[in-house]
Amino acid sequence: MSTAHDTGNMPDFPGGDIRQSGPTALRMLVGAELRRLREASEISRDQAGYVIRGSQSKISRLEAGRTSFKPRDVEDLLTLYGVTDTAERAALLALVKQANAPGWWQHYRDVIPEWFEGYLGLEQDASLIRTYEVQFVPGLLQTEDYARAVISRGRENEPEALIERRVAVRIHRQQILTGPAPCRLWVIVDEAALRRPVGNQAVMRAQLEHLALMAELPHVTVQVIPFSSDAAVAGIGPVTLLRFPQAELADVVYLEHLTGAQYLSKAEAVGPYLGLMNNLGVHASSPPATSAMLRQLIAEL
Repeated sequence: MSTAHDTGNMPDFPGGDIRQSGPTALRMLVGAELRRLREASEISRDQAGYVIRGSQSKISRLEAGRTSFKPRDVEDLLTLYGVTDTAERAALLALVKQANAPGWWQHYRDVIPEWFEGYLGLEQDASLIRTYEVQFVPGLLQTEDYARAVISRGRENEPEALIERRVAVRIHRQQILTGPAPCRLWVIVDEAALRRPVGNQAVMRAQLEHLALMAELPHVTVQVIPFSSDAAVAGIGPVTLLRFPQAELADVVYLEHLTGAQYLSKAEAVGPYLGLMNNLGVHASSPPATSAMLRQLIAEL
């Protein structure tokens, strides 16, 4: 397991039932099991790829859970790895079937970049999300009007219908924060993001009020890096760290760029970002102080 699961200065969240695993987490679990079986059999990726009429890179993608599985390929790999027990094979193939199920975002593929689909799956299956935002209120805590104003920037010539579909995606994502076993969310946001005008005054006021309300939920922690803090990190944009309920799955760091994104899961790559998040959490205002700041900002509007 990745050392990124060292919790550092993580707030004490209440327990709760873990939400059912979605297709992305299941793909990662199936891939991890296939990798374990291959390594136990001392078979190379090249050998495994040859058996399924593929390449070493295809085996790498399968084992990382970055692509869907063909049942025939999994059956051939299980045979190669010496897995002959009928019940064991059936159990893994059943997971393959679940892992291949389409996510809700498939209905919005016309407005979702291919590189972002992977994140939506990870977000859907995470039990804890930690995020640091510099420019805007994080998408999971945006109101519909605020989201519309953010998404509309730079898309003046895009049809309104497409803008609305993008907004619908962002609002749909927020369902992970509701229900009997919601995702735990820890947000650290720069004060500039709360003061930057988005939309009109009414939109900003409603957004700050919504943020203050969400911060009161037991599974949501909101902290602010005030202008007076020296903890701001130059050159670091938004950072999101996702943790999953399955002990077999490593933490994933998501870094979004203008035309793509990076997904980091190796311990040596995740570790520095975990340290960054912990450091920001120490220097950010406490949740009570953040609530007071939000009330002050609302009063100023």
